[in-house]
Amino acid sequence: MLQDEDQQSLFMNWLDSHAASVMKVARAYTLTSEESQDLAQEILLQAWRSLPKFEGRASPATWFYRVALHTAMNWHRNDKPRRSRQQPLLEVQDVATGVGDSAQQAQHRETVEQLYQAIHRLPKADAALVLLYLDQLSYREMSDVMGISESNVGVKLNRAKKTLRELMNGRSHES
Repeated sequence: MLQDEDQQSLFMNWLDSHAASVMKVARAYTLTSEESQDLAQEILLQAWRSLPKFEGRASPATWFYRVALHTAMNWHRNDKPRRSRQQPLLEVQDVATGVGDSAQQAQHRETVEQLYQAIHRLPKADAALVLLYLDQLSYREMSDVMGISESNVGVKLNRAKKTLRELMNGRSHES
């Protein structure tokens, strides 16, 4: 059992390392930037509450992802009625580095927005795998987070990527 001061220090170090992952998960499971912030706060609260149960069997990154994904899936399921009345997020966080707004940066933002819209349409377990893939986790790490075998990760990820490709390519036909 960690002392309160040690737990706080450990949590702050992990937060520094994994805040971007928390935001990616929150963004993928929400429709507005306000919801994204709310979900990110909920993920951090759940991570803080779960920290005393951390046994070190998984890496901190895997553990943080597992908490984030489980929290996001529960939040998504429990908050469905309210979200069904909302409009999708139109703005995209600045994905380009540098100053100014070129046509290439605008196209990049459009592509990222289309990707998030397509991810929203995937089954939630597939969406979770895609997020892990986008964060460049290994199949081993993905299997640890998702609680499935590495070969199952490969199969599910290939299917999810195929579905994403279809959604991205056929997006204008289905709108």
